[in-house]
Amino acid sequence: MLDDAAAGASPRRVLGDAGARRVLDDAGARRVLDDAGARRVLDDADAAACVAAGGAPPPRVLPEQSALTRARSRMEHALAAARDTPAGDIPVGAVVFGPSGTPIAAATNRRQADNDPTAHAEVLALRAAAEKLGRWRLEDCELVVTLEPCVMCAGAAVAARVGSIVFGAWEPKTGACGSYVDAVRAPGALYVPEVRGGVAEHESQRLIHSFFSDLRR
Repeated sequence: MLDDAAAGASPRRVLGDAGARRVLDDAGARRVLDDAGARRVLDDADAAACVAAGGAPPPRVLPEQSALTRARSRMEHALAAARDTPAGDIPVGAVVFGPSGTPIAAATNRRQADNDPTAHAEVLALRAAAEKLGRWRLEDCELVVTLEPCVMCAGAAVAARVGSIVFGAWEPKTGACGSYVDAVRAPGALYVPEVRGGVAEHESQRLIHSFFSDLRR
């Protein structure tokens, strides 16, 4: 989570080992998507070129694109939560989506409001989701947050065994999903969630930048 510093430029890189656990940004979704590396998401120009050459257009590969569309839709819920952040707290919103794909818990950053150093949006949302489901293991859930989680929040997500993490703005100073450190893929980790970063990045950044601009006035 951002700590008294605005989010900076987003790192555009794919992280992790050679397996399927990667950080993907919006641009990453346009790269080769299947394990064999032979099929791509095709735009209309690609298909037209194939037809002009006398062949049928190759099949479209949509799973990653569908996942990105879903991630952007879910991020809207997190952005709405962030806009309700109490005055004085950095605007960050987090939502946990349950097994059915519906939001089951939402929270904002409340560190200043509650005088609680652990009251980050992700931690509060994970607590609420666990209470609602009656279990601490959330492997069939997805955590969506407007800002790259800090070490504490990334650790909480891993401890909760969330199936995946989606975040908006990258945070190069404290981000723990690949920017500053990569806590979710620590060496020897017993559990590694899937991570997608940079979803609705500019919208998330605008909230942060607006907050700090107001502080400087």
